[in-house]
Amino acid sequence: MSISPLDGVRVLELGNYIAAPTAGRILGDFGAEVIKVERPKAGDELRNWRLYGGDTSMLYRTINRNKKSITLDLRTEAGRGIVLDLLRHCDVLLENFRPGMLEKWDLGPEVLNEVNPDLVITRISAYGQTGPLAARPGFAAVAEAVGGLRELVGDPDRPPVRVGVSIGDSIAGIYAAFGTVMALFQRERTGTSIPLGERVIDVALNEAILSVMESLVPDYLAYGISRERVGGRMEGIAPSNAYPTSDGASIIIGGNGDAIFQRYMEVIGRPDLAVDPELQDNAGRWRNRERLDTSIAEWTVRHTRDEALKLLEAAAIPCGPIYTAADIVADEQYQARNMIQPFPVDVGAPQPKTVGFPGIVPVIGEKSLPIRNVGPDLGEHTHEVLSELLGMSDADIAGLEA
Repeated sequence: MSISPLDGVRVLELGNYIAAPTAGRILGDFGAEVIKVERPKAGDELRNWRLYGGDTSMLYRTINRNKKSITLDLRTEAGRGIVLDLLRHCDVLLENFRPGMLEKWDLGPEVLNEVNPDLVITRISAYGQTGPLAARPGFAAVAEAVGGLRELVGDPDRPPVRVGVSIGDSIAGIYAAFGTVMALFQRERTGTSIPLGERVIDVALNEAILSVMESLVPDYLAYGISRERVGGRMEGIAPSNAYPTSDGASIIIGGNGDAIFQRYMEVIGRPDLAVDPELQDNAGRWRNRERLDTSIAEWTVRHTRDEALKLLEAAAIPCGPIYTAADIVADEQYQARNMIQPFPVDVGAPQPKTVGFPGIVPVIGEKSLPIRNVGPDLGEHTHEVLSELLGMSDADIAGLEA
């Protein structure tokens, strides 16, 4: 299947870690040529995160799929000169340095605009390019706290916890990819150059988190409500939680819709709760959440995971198992939509191992588009890119590497 809506778009990625590389991954997934610039010898630090074998982590391979890797030292005049030369041939620059770093290297937006007046410049930082905190460093863990997410994750009687993935970086990367495509669309739609200010996409990690916090701020300003941690529940929505089963597993059940709740209570053998006047709307069910969760758990613990899910699914009650990585790999739904795609990779063993990688989202054409390649080896495409785009000779490239 060859569906590449971004075919012909060339991206130069100066990003490190997760946020900007996630944006580059999304653009690359849909056909853009993404050239990732890495430091000589060390490369992106992500290459060593969760590295259990070999010389490149599966985390790097996942987030930097569908890209080319070249090595340049941006601390040198020669490296920065190559970047400027490459940008003459690019549509997009992606970066996630601390604000001011590109300007320090004489690679700020005004300089880039002189080199390429159509260039989309997408920047990701902790707090954005402007404001009193712009210069402050910060990773996603801090942004998730400042954006309001961390305060709501965990149980109410314990300190806040973090979700098990770098969700702040990933959300920011998605927004960065969306902002980039918007600017490219505007450029194509108008058919003329658009002002520099409209081509600089400014994504802040904390703002990306704030944007998915639903009505957290409006509820506070309108009603004086400060939401608190409620464990596996969702504030103001009931019954919706994780419940134990007889085989030691847990399942998620969302029975908070009014009509769904009626069917739900019939399934668990509690018609009395279905007709209880206190439980006829969501507000009443939330007030009685402890009573409801106790009654539901008394039913689930008498059934295995599969038995409980079968009974709930037969009544069209939203429910599902809590999957591990092994469950995901074996799941027929993921398989049917090509959401686990195998590639041979180096894992530190004598021979490459076939490893499944998560597919491309969103789906176009009924199944996930095929991944063209997983994250490249460090500098794998340096010679190809510099010779083909810039016409550099073997001697020139060797001299630059030296």
